[in-house]
Amino acid sequence: MTDAEIQEEEREVLLSIYEGDTAFKQLTPTTYQYKYGEDDDPRSFLLEICWGANYPTEKPKISMETFYNKHIIPSVKNKIVAHIEAEAEQWLGCAMTYTLFQSVQENLTQLLEDQPESIVGLNVQVSKLTIGDEIQKESMKKPKKEILTKAQKRRQWNKTDGKGEKSRGWDWVDVIKHLSQTGSKFEQDT
Repeated sequence: MTDAEIQEEEREVLLSIYEGDTAFKQLTPTTYQYKYGEDDDPRSFLLEICWGANYPTEKPKISMETFYNKHIIPSVKNKIVAHIEAEAEQWLGCAMTYTLFQSVQENLTQLLEDQPESIVGLNVQVSKLTIGDEIQKESMKKPKKEILTKAQKRRQWNKTDGKGEKSRGWDWVDVIKHLSQTGSKFEQDT
């Protein structure tokens, strides 16, 4: 079998195994993610495996650089990637994505032993991101509506049709009235 055939077969197997599993996600036909832990857990992380053109005869690309992993300390990220790299080395030539995800699941406690239990004061970058998010939320606030009295609303309604648009010609000048006021007057000779 060629690498492309093995990839296609493994893709079908992965989708059938992880069908209904919310932790698993296929981003592209060659990129897969698996989330370990719960959303609010400071020890949860997202692992991304991306197949190259020659996968499985060469190792897949392992990534822990997603935004979701901002709270994981670099030494833990490196430890997880090193573990997966070593595991992938053993399975060269075989479909290994499921095996790699399961290997991390089985060794999760050892891989996360250096990760702190809480995020508070973990790093400065997290607080900077929070401040930026708050500024962005403030800039997204809608401006207040102008408050009109009942009479102002009625006058505004009368000036427009039912759709809120002004009637055709609302800004036209009454031509005859204008000409009668500004037009030339004929001088009559009597």
